[in-house]
Formats: sequence, C-alpha cells, structure tokens
Amino acid sequence: MTNTRIPPARAARPEPSPPPAPRRPPARDRGTRLLATLFLAPTIVGIVVFTVVPIAGSVGLSLFHWNVIDSPSYAGLSAYGEVLGDETVLVSFRNTLVFMVFAVALQLLVALTLALAVNGRMPVWLRSVFRSAFFFPLVLSAASISVVMKYLFNQDFGVINWLLGLVGVAPVPWLTSENAAMATVVLVYVWQQFGFSFLLFVGGLNNIPKEIHEAAALDGATGLRKHLTVTLPLLSPTLLVASVVGIINALQVFEQPYVLTNGGPGDSTRTVVMVIYETAFEQLRFGEASAVGVLLFVLIMAVTALQFRLSRRFVHYQ
Repeated sequence: MTNTRIPPARAARPEPSPPPAPRRPPARDRGTRLLATLFLAPTIVGIVVFTVVPIAGSVGLSLFHWNVIDSPSYAGLSAYGEVLGDETVLVSFRNTLVFMVFAVALQLLVALTLALAVNGRMPVWLRSVFRSAFFFPLVLSAASISVVMKYLFNQDFGVINWLLGLVGVAPVPWLTSENAAMATVVLVYVWQQFGFSFLLFVGGLNNIPKEIHEAAALDGATGLRKHLTVTLPLLSPTLLVASVVGIINALQVFEQPYVLTNGGPGDSTRTVVMVIYETAFEQLRFGEASAVGVLLFVLIMAVTALQFRLSRRFVHYQ
C-alpha cells in the first residue's frame, strides 16, 4: 500500500492593512507655517514685482518697435538683428568685458591683500578703524564720487596731475586718452567697490581655524607659501561669492563711465548699460534697448553658470 503524503495547508496571507490616514498637523504647526509665510511674503512680492515682472516685460518689449509716442508695432526678433549688427553695441559689449576682467581682478586682489593685512597682528581698535574706512566708499553715491574724481583726474587743473608735477612727471591725459580713460574708470570703480569684497574676506579669514595655520607653520609653510597652500584653498568658497557678485556688478557698470568720460573718448569707455540708457531715453527706441538688456541678462547668466561650473574643480569646502 502506497503512503500518500498530504502537503500541509498554506497559511493564508494576512490582508495588507490600509495606509494610515494622513494626520492633520497640529494647530501650532499650522500657525508656524502661516507666520513663516507672512514673514516671507514681502520678500516674495518684492522679487516678483521688481525682478520677475520687469524681466518678463523687457523680453516682451524687445519684440516690438516702440517710441512711447506711437503705438507699439510687433517686430519679432528683428530688434535683436538690429542691435547685433550695430557697431556701437558690439563695441560696448567688448568694453564691458574688458572692464569686467580688469576691475574684478584688481578688486579681489586689493580686497584680499588688505584683508590679510588687517587680519594680522594689530590692536582691535585699529582693526575696526580700517574696516570702517575701507567700507565707507561703498555707502556713498557712485555718481557723487565720480563727479569728485572727475575733478581730481582733470588733465589741466586736477590734483593728481599737480602731485605728479611736483616730482617732474608730465600731465597725464587721464580722461581724454583711450587707454588712460578705461584705466581711470577701473581705478575709480575699484576704489568704491572693493570694500564689499574686503568684508567678505575678513569674515572668511576669521572662520579659518587657527590650528590649521599652526600646523602649516610646523610643517615649514610661512609667509606667501602659507597663504597660497593653506589660506587660499580654505578661502575659496568666499572667493567664489566675491567673484560672482563682483562680475555681476561689473557687467552692469554705468555711473562711473557715464560721469567721468560719457563713454569717450570715442566709444572707448562706452558700456552696455550706457547703450541701453541712450537707446531708450535719448533715441526713444525702447524695443531695441530692451533687446540689448536681454542680451546682457543672457551674458550675465552664462558667465555666472560658467563660474559655478568651474567652482567644482577649484572650490574646496572644509
């Protein structure tokens, strides 16, 4: 007789329990979120009203021909073709890029050098005096500073040439020579703007642990070598922020070249924002001016994206 083995009965799988019903956040959490929304609302509204809407309006206006007097006429992308074929616009972009390179490089170099000097051994009260003095030009009006500097750099009766004459140097055409005019605009701009980068570098240097410098000193790193191998790598995040802000501001420079040289001699110091101002408010070509503004916006976004792309290789976080 064959024994037949009866397989054991499979245990019934338990029915999956339904997902728990979402809990309603307590009243305290809802109140916190509402309070946070109320605090953020002014900033969000300000960004939308003063940033998003003007950008969208400029993009839309760049598709029209409009002189304020007549009704706007749709032109499509023809305004972009007109401005890209305008020699003055191309020269202004070239001048702006040249200005950006020299101004930002000099600004970062001066700010970092002074930050290292102030962060050295000196009394606390003297350090506070230097911080305030270096930051003070930044709170002044760029137009008023440019007016004063225009008199200081005047070739005939300026104080700068008078001081140079005391040591036998001939008067320098600071504002009437093409090469000297751009250099003068860069110097005036850097003198006013380096205070912001200076404060960033001072804060970054204070955040570097002293133990790292002490360990580097024990390994024989001193002076310039210590700054190149220890300070700069640890300061690279701050350097990235300072360079991004500096480049964005430099690409939008207007007051200094407008007041000092009015874009001259010729078009040697004419910048993109000056072209936007002249095209819109002097020639009443608001569509073309908006097209130039859109191109400048694209340039700023491209340069900023390139900086963050390169930062993956050169920026070191602790």
